[in-house]
Amino acid sequence: MREPVLVRSGETRVFVRELDRAYPLIERGDGVWLYDTGGTAYLDAVSGGAMVTSLGHGHNEAIAAAAEQAAKVSFIYNQQFTSPAQEALARELTALSPPGMDRVHFTSGGAEANETALRLARAYHVERGEPQRRRIISPAQAYHGPTMATLALAGRAGLRAPFDPFVVDQLHIPPATWRFDPSGAEALAALDRVLEEAGPDSVAAFFAEPVSAAALPGYSPPDAFWHGLDERRREHGFLVCLDEVVTGMGRTGTWFAAEQLPIEPDIITTAKGLGAGYAAVGAMLCHQRVYDAVAAGSRAFEHGHTWDGAPLPCAVGLSVIDQLKRDGLVDRVRERGPILRDALAAALADVELVREVRGRGFLLGVDYVDPRDGESFLPLDLAVASRIDMEALDRRLLVYSTQPTADGFTGDQTLVAPAFVASDEELDEIVERLAATVAAVERWVKGQLAGRPAATGATA
Repeated sequence: MREPVLVRSGETRVFVRELDRAYPLIERGDGVWLYDTGGTAYLDAVSGGAMVTSLGHGHNEAIAAAAEQAAKVSFIYNQQFTSPAQEALARELTALSPPGMDRVHFTSGGAEANETALRLARAYHVERGEPQRRRIISPAQAYHGPTMATLALAGRAGLRAPFDPFVVDQLHIPPATWRFDPSGAEALAALDRVLEEAGPDSVAAFFAEPVSAAALPGYSPPDAFWHGLDERRREHGFLVCLDEVVTGMGRTGTWFAAEQLPIEPDIITTAKGLGAGYAAVGAMLCHQRVYDAVAAGSRAFEHGHTWDGAPLPCAVGLSVIDQLKRDGLVDRVRERGPILRDALAAALADVELVREVRGRGFLLGVDYVDPRDGESFLPLDLAVASRIDMEALDRRLLVYSTQPTADGFTGDQTLVAPAFVASDEELDEIVERLAATVAAVERWVKGQLAGRPAATGATA
């Protein structure tokens, strides 16, 4: 193996995210492979690092679509104009989305799409004469973006600090995970308590990922929770917003993960896979009944972003959808995803550090526990998630691991989300390298835990 070419914070003018780590200097990509300037090859198991490049790197058709549109007109502002690319992409998305999702507002990315969904949820109730509805309920262990409004949707103190003075205090319930609430009953009871304490007529929406990504990789609440949420939505009149920034455009084996749930959403957001890494484009889709409230009221939905619905990113989105359709890639994810999950579970079956391998399609999560009891969280000072990522990079594998949270809802985890174009051999290689990574970290963890007091219960 070649030595990687690395850039450190003291060697760059870039304000990097983590000042104590070194960054491989990537100059090109091909399919599920990334290459640094020294020729070192990395196997990309998480679609560019952020679950984006579903078509892989170096996709010529998406590149050509961007160039062709740029030669015509790359930008116009959607307050004054629309374009054939925006109109066509809106038709495609509404045709692919769950029934009734008949209107689309385009954005530059996922956080903007989620903020737009929050604005629409608020506007919907104001237009209907219920301005008191201003609160949002969401699972505490969540991530919906880095803006102040989307940070408010996460109940994670460590993530929000030190920005809390700027963050509106929203409402949260615990996630229904294997550790605390496998049936979903406790989460529904918590939802009832929050509704009662806040006053049901103050709640505008429930906001959640159908299948979680960064915060709880590969996790989805049990069907009983979604049924109960639907009952409460009908009783109390709030909207259900699904964050499909990651799961939209086939990541879980259907065009939208909402198709797999026993509930009909009012608003859906999507982004990452829509541009597939070739343009920054996101979208908020809403049910016709939500649009009708605005159409029958003020007839205006203001405060967009500069690049919302611009021709160039919309043209790329059209090209991405065309490729997904033509090559049957969503079907491939649906068929190959369970095989990948089972192969990863089998490869990690004897690793005591691993409690669960879960997920749908090409969105999988590995959940780590204290190997001494197979249940408790790992000690925070071990920083196992970071060690997994660094060990994986040493093995030229790119994965994304998440840190434990002080609220005690989750521990160290790893996300696997390869490009849809990964070959069977490349998927097998991802499993092999990740299994070797986790086994190596387990040996280190057991050495660190030797002589320490045993863990007591599921505490972080």
